[in-house]
Amino acid sequence: MPDILPLAAENLLSPIVLFFALGLCASLARSDLSVPEAAAKALSIYLLFAIGFKGGVSVADHGVDAKLGLTLLAGVILSAALPFLAFVLLRILTPMDRPNAAAVAGHYGSISIVTFVAATSVLETSRITAEGYMVAVAAAMEAPAILSALWLVTAGNKEGRVDSGLWREILLNGSIVLLVGSFLIGWVTGKDGLAEIESFIVAPFKGVLCLFLLDMGLVAGRGMRKGRGALGFGAIVFGILMPVLGAIAGLAASLLLGLTLGGTVLLMVLSASASYIAVPAAMRVALPEANPSIYLTLSLGVTFPFNLTLGIPLYVAMANAIIGG
Repeated sequence: MPDILPLAAENLLSPIVLFFALGLCASLARSDLSVPEAAAKALSIYLLFAIGFKGGVSVADHGVDAKLGLTLLAGVILSAALPFLAFVLLRILTPMDRPNAAAVAGHYGSISIVTFVAATSVLETSRITAEGYMVAVAAAMEAPAILSALWLVTAGNKEGRVDSGLWREILLNGSIVLLVGSFLIGWVTGKDGLAEIESFIVAPFKGVLCLFLLDMGLVAGRGMRKGRGALGFGAIVFGILMPVLGAIAGLAASLLLGLTLGGTVLLMVLSASASYIAVPAAMRVALPEANPSIYLTLSLGVTFPFNLTLGIPLYVAMANAIIGG
């Protein structure tokens, strides 16, 4: 894969990665730089709205077919299955107990929508097109991993029970509702709807993403400071190895589905990413005995920076080497 180094260098020097690095360095240096919580939430709402709406428009243009349904099914299967691989690796590489290993494993079957958005930005810069319905696959991959994590815990505890109220929290999670809702609106309104708001969701998109990643860098830095000592060498190895294995699983599924180069990269990224929004919220309710310093630091402080800087170029190079442009 000779293209990996140029791709990695180009990605490392992109504004989105450099703004993340700025936030990370500022936080580790204990700078008083901060993004107000309300502003950070507004940025995340914008990104979810924009990526969902544009994905819906792409589906309206493409049409619903069997490949879309099969890709959704593949995403759900990957999301449900990857936590089991993560759990086994964690039990081998780390001394984590069952609740903590299950909580971490759930993060690695679910997805990071920001990593997905960053990957779409890289593809756009490289002029690589992808199936628009991949945003629907992203939404479908949020919840199954949470259920797998809860099963891993209850399977080891005969008295374990999943609170039925958790279903509502999972399905009505704000990020899922906004992403799916925007997708459906984009699907219904199509290109005419996009033309009406194009100046709002297309041109400003990368600038907003840079600001959001600045905040993500600040959050990651704070998590790394607080989680210092909570993670051993084995856990850090897991945080880098697991996304690569997930990407390979996504690549295998893409080959079976016959996705384009761009679609393959996005499914690899979804399979490689780790949630730090939906799953932590669910784990706080369902597994209060699990340590947030472990699962948040791993997903946001180790895997997210790896994917953002080196992972995405690696996945692009792997997909390009196997299926070509």
